[in-house]
Amino acid sequence: MLVRESNKDVAVKFNLNAENCPKHPSFYTETWVQADLARGETYFILEKDSEPIGCVAYESPSPGLAYLNRLSVLPAHRNKGAGARLVQHIVEHARSLSVQTISIGVIGEHTDLQRWYNKLGFKSGETKRFPYLPFSVKYMSYVLPGG
Repeated sequence: MLVRESNKDVAVKFNLNAENCPKHPSFYTETWVQADLARGETYFILEKDSEPIGCVAYESPSPGLAYLNRLSVLPAHRNKGAGARLVQHIVEHARSLSVQTISIGVIGEHTDLQRWYNKLGFKSGETKRFPYLPFSVKYMSYVLPGG
């Protein structure tokens, strides 16, 4: 629910639906989370007053590389530092595991989100188009000191 509800506004903004983008986080299910966990992905949940308000997933596909996935903050808790705290947690977690680079992929047309990640230290990389997605994907990376 946390991932799904946190991403609904993005689906609306970019006209995404179950037909044109069935894997968008706004359609996330418990089965998807279970598949992520079985694949070795780790979820971190941020709470306020014992209630979940945000989450982020972490995956390390190879030594030295990590993916920051599904950063999600409920709309009522945005613009208060929750997203930045979750990103910083992933940075510290990656650092503790000697990861050199954290990679993310965001909607290429979501320039506000890209600017936000830039402020957190992520650098823009290449933009790719995939035939199965109704948007481009902008890759961004965060290089940890020493990486």
